[in-house]
Amino acid sequence: MSIHQSLKLKNTLARKRSVLTRWERILKLQEEERWEEGDSVMGLPKVRTVFKVRSRKAAEDKEDEAANGDEAATTEES
Repeated sequence: MSIHQSLKLKNTLARKRSVLTRWERILKLQEEERWEEGDSVMGLPKVRTVFKVRSRKAAEDKEDEAANGDEAATTEES
């Protein structure tokens, strides 16, 4: 039995996945040099997924701190 159209989510593929496929895990392990060609694909070690992006407020606060630091550096040089 299928799900009614009104119950389907429109952006199901747009959000971040919390689980990587086996192939994605192997690629990530190769980047970290933890897996080599010929190793077993069964029982792969855990691989961290992409972390959440910092909130907009935290990013703005960091930019403000950087701007204040730049201003302080220019006044000290004068």
